[in-house]
Amino acid sequence: MSEEQQDIFEENSNQYDASQITILKGLEAVKKRPAMYIGDVSIRGLHHLVYEVVDNSIDEALAGFCAQIDVAIEKDNSITVIDNGRGIPVDLHKEQNRSALEVVMTMLHAGGKFDDKSYKVSGGLHGVGVSVVNALSEWCEVEVYRDGKIYYQKYDHGFPVADVKSKGSVNKTGTKTTFLADKEIFNKVNFNYDILCERLRELAFLNKDLTIRIKDKRTDQEKTDTFKYKGGIVEFVKYLDQNRDPIQKKVIYFEGERDTVPVEVALQYNNGYTENIFSYVNNIHTIEGGSHLVGFKAALTRTLNTYATKNKLLKNENFTLSGEDVREGLTAILNIKHREPQFEGQTKTKLGNSEVKGIVESIVGDGLSLFLEENPSVGKKIIEKSVASARTREAARKARDLARRKTALNGSGLPGKLADCSIKDPEHCEVFLVEGDSAGGSAKQGRDRRFQAILPLKGKILNVEKARLDKILSNEEIRIIVTALGTGIGGDVFDVSKLRYGKVIIMTDADVDGAHIRTLLLTFFFRYMKELVELGHIYIAQPPLYRVKKGKQETYIYDEDELEKAVNRLGKNGVNIQRYKGLGEMNPDQLWKTTMDLETRTVLQVTIEEAAAADLIFSTLMGDKVEPRRKFIEEHAKYVKHLDV
Repeated sequence: MSEEQQDIFEENSNQYDASQITILKGLEAVKKRPAMYIGDVSIRGLHHLVYEVVDNSIDEALAGFCAQIDVAIEKDNSITVIDNGRGIPVDLHKEQNRSALEVVMTMLHAGGKFDDKSYKVSGGLHGVGVSVVNALSEWCEVEVYRDGKIYYQKYDHGFPVADVKSKGSVNKTGTKTTFLADKEIFNKVNFNYDILCERLRELAFLNKDLTIRIKDKRTDQEKTDTFKYKGGIVEFVKYLDQNRDPIQKKVIYFEGERDTVPVEVALQYNNGYTENIFSYVNNIHTIEGGSHLVGFKAALTRTLNTYATKNKLLKNENFTLSGEDVREGLTAILNIKHREPQFEGQTKTKLGNSEVKGIVESIVGDGLSLFLEENPSVGKKIIEKSVASARTREAARKARDLARRKTALNGSGLPGKLADCSIKDPEHCEVFLVEGDSAGGSAKQGRDRRFQAILPLKGKILNVEKARLDKILSNEEIRIIVTALGTGIGGDVFDVSKLRYGKVIIMTDADVDGAHIRTLLLTFFFRYMKELVELGHIYIAQPPLYRVKKGKQETYIYDEDELEKAVNRLGKNGVNIQRYKGLGEMNPDQLWKTTMDLETRTVLQVTIEEAAAADLIFSTLMGDKVEPRRKFIEEHAKYVKHLDV
C-alpha cells in the first residue's frame, strides 16, 4: 500500500464511528433502496406493486373468505384493487396503540401472515406486502368494509394524513386499495395491461373458482377481461397447449395431501419435442424449481418405467427410459401449498424444504399409476413417445461426439469465426451474436477486445420448435453457438457452470428479418438453454433506429416517440434523418458508440417471470399450427410502424 493510500485509509478509518451508523426508520429504508424490496424501479418493479396488493386478496381467497378480486387501471395510471374478503382489521393494535390498518400500511413485516392462525398459507415472495406499495406511492387510499361500516385512511408518500375514521355504513365486507406510484422513484409510471393480465390469469388458473376482473379506464373504449376457471390447473394446461396437438384427449389430473401439504398435478403429452413444466408454491412461480419439482420428476420417471416393464412395452428388458425421455412433449403444472416454505437460489424462487420431495413423489407416483392402469391406451402412447425420444437421444449423443471430434481436430475447440476476448473470467465477459458478416466485421473492429467477443451468424438458424435434438445438432449455426458458449446442450449434458460469457447479447438488424432471427435465437435459448434465461444471461442489443443530424450536431434515436422531439429540438430546417435498417450501415465507431459502449448503450435483459406467457407466444409464432399465428398477426398488425418489403 502506498503512503498516499495509507493516509486515505487512516483518515477514513478515523472518521468511522457511531455517528456514521444510519438507522432508517419505518418505510425510509424502502424509499432509499426500493430495488431491494421489489426487484427494480423499471417496468418489472412497477407492476410488482400491483401484485403485492393483489397477493393480500389472494391470501383471503386461499383462506376461503374471498371469491372475487377487481383490478382497475385508472385514467391517471393509479391502480385500484377491490376484494370481497374479510377486510383488514381496523381495531386498536395494543402494542402500537393505533389502528391495525395503519400498522399494516406503514410498518414492514406487519400483517396476519406470520402466524398459522389468520392464514394457513400465504402468497407473496418476500413478505414485504402492501406497506412497501404505500411507501413507493405518491398517495394511497384504503377503504375497509367490515362490521357493517366503511373505514377509511389516506397516506401521503407512505405517511397517514389522518387517523382511520368511519365514513358510512355498508352491507358487505372487503378491502379497496387505490395507489399512485411515485414518479420520482419509478422511471416511468405507465402500466401495461397485457402484463397485468398474464399474472392475473395465472392466479385465476391456480385458484379455481376465484373470479379476477381487470379493467383499463385510460382509453375512451375501456378494455376489460374476466378470468375464472372451474377446472383450475387442468384449464391451465389446455391454455398452454392450445397451439399443440395432444397425444391424449383428456388432461391427466390428480391431487392429494400428505403432512398438511396439498399437492395437485395436471399434465398432458403433445407431439412437440420440448418439456414445459411449471411449478408453483403458494401461487409463486418457482422458476428455479426445488424439492417439489425433483420429487415430481423422480416419480414420473420411475412410474413410467415400472408401467412399461410390467406391461412389456419395452423390447429390451434391460432398457430404461431416462427422465429426459419421459418428459419430451410434456406440459405439466405442479401446484403445492406449504405453511412455511423456504425459498433459496439466485432469484429466491427455488423451494428448499427437503421433506416436500418425498411428499410430491408419493402423491404423483400413486396418482399416475392409477391413471395408467385405468387408461392403458394412453399409457401405451406415452411409452411409445418416450421410446422414440430415447432413440433420438442416442442419435443426438452420436452427433455431439462427432462435433467433439471435429473440434478436437481443429485444435482450439472454438469456432473459427468467433473473435474471442482476452479476459477469461465469465463474470466480466460478453459475447455478441451478430446478424451477418458485414455487421460482424464492424463489431469486431469497434469492440473492446478485452471483454467483448463477437460471433457473426450466417442467415437464420433452424426453428427448434419443430425439430428434435438430433436435427438441431446437425444445424451448423446452432453447433457454432453451443461450442462458443461452452455449456453443451441437452438435459444430460448442459452445464451452466461452463458458460464462457456472463452476458450473451443478441444483436440483429432493426428490420423484419432481424426480428425473425432474434425470435429464432430466443426460441432456441428458451427451449434448449432455458437456465441461461432464468439466470439472466441473455440480453437483446438496442441499435438506434435513426440518426438525426444538423450541421455538426447529431443524435441517435432509439425510440419512435423520441424522433419528433429530436427534430423539434434541432429545428426542422436542414435536418437530415437517416433510418438504419441494418447494423452493416454503421461504421465501427458508430456501432461502438450507439450499441456496444457500456457508458452509452441500452441492452434489454430477457427475463423469465412470464414463463407461461412466453411458452404460449413461442408455440404460437414458431409452432406447426397456422391459424393461431394468423390470428396473432391480425390482432397485432395495428402496432407495426415499419414494414420492410
